[in-house]
Amino acid sequence: MTTQKQKILIVDDERDILELLEYNLVKEGYEVLKASDGEEALDLVKNNPVDLILLDIMMPKLDGIETCRRLREMPEGKKTYIVFLTAREEEYSEVAGFDAGGDDYIPKPIKPRVLLSRLKALFRRGQEHSSNPEQRLKILDLEILRDEYLVYKNAKAISLPKKEFELLFFLASKPGKVFPRETLLEKIWGTDVLVVDRTIDVHIRKLREKLGEDYIQTIRGVGYKFALTAP
Repeated sequence: MTTQKQKILIVDDERDILELLEYNLVKEGYEVLKASDGEEALDLVKNNPVDLILLDIMMPKLDGIETCRRLREMPEGKKTYIVFLTAREEEYSEVAGFDAGGDDYIPKPIKPRVLLSRLKALFRRGQEHSSNPEQRLKILDLEILRDEYLVYKNAKAISLPKKEFELLFFLASKPGKVFPRETLLEKIWGTDVLVVDRTIDVHIRKLREKLGEDYIQTIRGVGYKFALTAP
């Protein structure tokens, strides 16, 4: 029985980067699609669902941050891994990328060996999550469905970006337990992804905006926990 190749979409307006990444990914056994801007990427994903997207931030027509936001609003892009590629090193662009729903952030110039290692780590972590038999949580007035990346609050569906969902699911699966930011970063983003502490705060703020203020509590100087009492 043959194993289906994992499919990766590369989105970058620089042809040499497209060719470099395509060469290394195909050599590693991945199936590769290419797009030169965000609009082309969105059209491709609608007709060709992929497992992972390598997404440049600085592009014509539609930049990577907005492309990521639109991808996360599409059914075809909700579960897909999105890894940003950028020459920009400012912290604000990193936070903006994760806020938009990105899974990882790799600076240019790209080192193929490092890139391949990070991709394998993302796929490996995804397999670990999917092997977890607990796919549905009912807690307080929330029902959280891992296989659909959906949350129901009083029977009303709330769609969350991938990382927001995973953060909520992790906290809700251990209600009342306090988790430091470092632990949440490791569990949700993994040790291979370099993110700043503020990333957690941004995702918590987004969850509170969508679900309400009282589900996730801040333990000052320590971290966060899912509340045991109804809001």
